[in-house]
Amino acid sequence: MTRLSDSMSGCTPAALTSWSSTEALAKACRLKGRSGAATATTALRAPCVDVHADLVVNRRSYGILRDALQAGAAGPLRLKCHEFQAKYISAYEILTLLKSLDPSCVRRVDLHFRNLGLNGLLVILPHLSRFPELRSLKLQHSKVDVRHLTTESDIRILCVARKLGMLTSLRELNLGSSRLSGNLRQILCDLQAPLESLELAFCSLVPADLAFLSQSCHAPALKRLDLSGNLDISQGLLEPLRLLLEETSASLLYLDLRECRMADSHLNALLPMLRGCSHLRFLGLYGNPLSTAVLKNLLQKTLELPNLHQVVYPFPVDCYKREPPESRRNFVKDKELFAAAKAEFSQILANSKRIDLIWTYNPYGHRALDYFSL
Repeated sequence: MTRLSDSMSGCTPAALTSWSSTEALAKACRLKGRSGAATATTALRAPCVDVHADLVVNRRSYGILRDALQAGAAGPLRLKCHEFQAKYISAYEILTLLKSLDPSCVRRVDLHFRNLGLNGLLVILPHLSRFPELRSLKLQHSKVDVRHLTTESDIRILCVARKLGMLTSLRELNLGSSRLSGNLRQILCDLQAPLESLELAFCSLVPADLAFLSQSCHAPALKRLDLSGNLDISQGLLEPLRLLLEETSASLLYLDLRECRMADSHLNALLPMLRGCSHLRFLGLYGNPLSTAVLKNLLQKTLELPNLHQVVYPFPVDCYKREPPESRRNFVKDKELFAAAKAEFSQILANSKRIDLIWTYNPYGHRALDYFSL
């Protein structure tokens, strides 16, 4: 029961959610565990069934899942977790569940919207080394802020790096919304193998972070890279980004550069590097101030990328119109201008016969390529 359509994506029938499927499984295992414990002789004769599943837990389902995992050894149904996602529960509760999981199956731990900070990470990370197959660790919104270092926080960063280095199978790391400014090297320095997926959205990166990444062992191995929301390319980041794209060009499949304040001149400068990413499947540019002309040029120049399947582009800056002086807003979207721009994009795609290539301005109209599907 792993990799169900609703297990991590939120794309689910109305009657079934990731939360309810985990809860239903936990209730079934807990019930069987109790009945098995009550009739020990029958349980000895009954076959045991391993239920492989992706588990998603919140405050409501925590107690049910905890009881099911702890009762698992006594019953015929045993939960084997492949991907574990926790939201809105405490570090202590997370640890309780992690200690109850079968260590042989877990390949992803996702602590989403869990404001752990450096102290919380130092509590959780030591317990992850018991999972030999752990390949993906997602720590987005962990409230890690190392922009203003003190002696104490510097020591904690080194401790976090050591604990990450103990995860020998780790290939995907998500540090989204951490404030890392200038400390990416320190965080990644003890990893024992190159990362293949790195998500650094809204991480307040500075040129030194991108320079380190472009020179690191991770760059030529990266298949998935998310730098959205934390780059102001006009602030000295253009050249480090160009170098990074050159180093990742042979492996990169997914690149997200949303909301990076990327203007026409910046995209033009990056275009040769983007064209060099010969295996690229997805490109995200939503939220950048780009014109229709530059987007048309991007489309025409990237048609040669045979694997490119989807581009999420921004609403073009020239498709806004100025509001009257008495309006509270300076600019609004001009639907007619945008319809004309979309028609031009569609015509280019039709003429090129690239019916497999999707160009969309809807940032939520696609499912992001998951590391395990690359």
